[in-house]
Amino acid sequence: MREVWIDGRPYDVKPAPDVDVRGMWNVTVSNDPRAVRSATIKGDAEKPAMEVTWDEKKLAAGNIAYSAGRFSFTLPGDSIGAPGLIRLSGAVTENEMNGVGERGDGKSFTWLAKRQSPPSAEPDTSKPKKPEMASFADVYPLGEFGRPSLPEQPANVLITNATVWTMGKQGRMENTDVLISKGKIAAVGKGLKAPSGAVTIDGTGKHVTPGLIDSHSHQAVSGSVNEGGQAITPEVRIADVLDADDIWIYRQLAGGTVAANVLHGSANPIGGQNAVVKWRWGALPDELLVAGAPEGVKFALGENVKQSHFGSGGQPSQRYPHTRMGVEQLIRDRFRAALEYEREWKSWDKSGIPPHRDLELEAILEMVKGTRLIHAHSYRQDEILALIRVCEEFGIRIASLQHILEGYKVADAIAKHGAAAAGFSDWWTYKWEAYEAIPGNIPLMHKQGILVSYNSDDAQLATRLNWEAAKGVEFGMTEEEALAAVTINSAKLLGIDKSMGSLESGKDADIAVWNGNPLSTKTKCVQTWVDGRKYFDVDEDRALEQTALNERAVLIQKILKDKKPATSPPSGVPAMRRPNEIYLHSCMEGVDNE
Repeated sequence: MREVWIDGRPYDVKPAPDVDVRGMWNVTVSNDPRAVRSATIKGDAEKPAMEVTWDEKKLAAGNIAYSAGRFSFTLPGDSIGAPGLIRLSGAVTENEMNGVGERGDGKSFTWLAKRQSPPSAEPDTSKPKKPEMASFADVYPLGEFGRPSLPEQPANVLITNATVWTMGKQGRMENTDVLISKGKIAAVGKGLKAPSGAVTIDGTGKHVTPGLIDSHSHQAVSGSVNEGGQAITPEVRIADVLDADDIWIYRQLAGGTVAANVLHGSANPIGGQNAVVKWRWGALPDELLVAGAPEGVKFALGENVKQSHFGSGGQPSQRYPHTRMGVEQLIRDRFRAALEYEREWKSWDKSGIPPHRDLELEAILEMVKGTRLIHAHSYRQDEILALIRVCEEFGIRIASLQHILEGYKVADAIAKHGAAAAGFSDWWTYKWEAYEAIPGNIPLMHKQGILVSYNSDDAQLATRLNWEAAKGVEFGMTEEEALAAVTINSAKLLGIDKSMGSLESGKDADIAVWNGNPLSTKTKCVQTWVDGRKYFDVDEDRALEQTALNERAVLIQKILKDKKPATSPPSGVPAMRRPNEIYLHSCMEGVDNE
């Protein structure tokens, strides 16, 4: 095995030799410099076979080893009047080898070999197979809607005469132009001139907004979103399991969503680290990450934590905690443990044995020190207040309370603490702790001065975040306030508002173009741009749909023409059409909860 590829990048396991030693060599030795022997090296480049002609005798070399630029072998000494085996080793360059040798009686000598013929591979005597050409273009991700390459980034793009929702100081502007240069917003205003060679888009009758940002997602995760092995797991990272092939990336781009806060699940009081990503369809997993985004950890309260580790037959396991009070105490205990861990390191005498490094406590200590954000899954007012009070004991500010269904009841406490609120528009009564949720929750908290955001927690919902925002208008928000809840507010919540969330000069060109008011149910997204690259276009999408239908027809014809007998489908769970095609990740996915 030469190399292993991880997330589209190669890692050497056993690199090929720098020099191919196969060929003919002339050999001289120091104790008989006038005599020239010959050596023939054949076989595999990494496991060569060698024969040496010595005083007209042909000697087969043994114990041949070649690595890191050194070549060694043995020769039978008794064939040439020397005791035992003769050992030789030396350094290898393209046309020369030189080193030392030792006879069986301990006498040593030096040797030199010079190449006489270039390396030649062994002839391939196998019959060549007729190659079967691929039926489809080479795209990534492999499958429908894949790309042969990333979208190009035009030097300049000018969108003209559109209704522009800047979500900045300029507000909503009619008959306005947006100029993009080198992937950044260059200007927003009326009568802008297109630079030479610019791509021009007629925005007449269209609306232009910042790309939507989902403040709570579980998409593009390979495997489980929960670490079920223990209750406290802030050392695990969503960034390590990102799945850039997830088809929902493309589907969410089709709904104007350009970025997301991909979170660990809610089975743990203190769960894993989040990943703030942009939906760069066709990029490698680590290329989805938003550079410079503050790092965070998912906390969880309530029923999910209590019931995530039930055993067989629905009976509780012995894993703590089983109550809301237990969750509160466990979080407080871990904060104290992190501070004790810090004291151990500060008191360590550098001449002694250092304390054991604990990645779990290091991550928690970052939260206590305020350098890592807390995003906390929460439903009921009592658990919301409990977490706020525990955090305030340690001088910690919660970055965001996620879901926060009863946040309207304790909005004054949330506002005083300074946490943001990311919630649903109208999810309620789907389980006992959600019975007192109301659709006016987010607008009521907004009126109390809380930074609010609408989120999806669902792959399908993230394809129409604009409609989620529109529901806020029904309960008292203005249109601009409602759209802010899926754009600039989400960016502020995640600490990325200096580069995303609004259409202002210098920010990333993350843009959604709509064929009408984005808060209307009749409106569709027609283009989505990320970093000044067009990742979705409604006309291109129709062409890609037709390509997928054509490819499906070709595959069906291949199957019908195949003379091999049909086989029965495998038993067990049916295979998915592609990763995450049918199965959608949820907060409780991957836990043992019968």
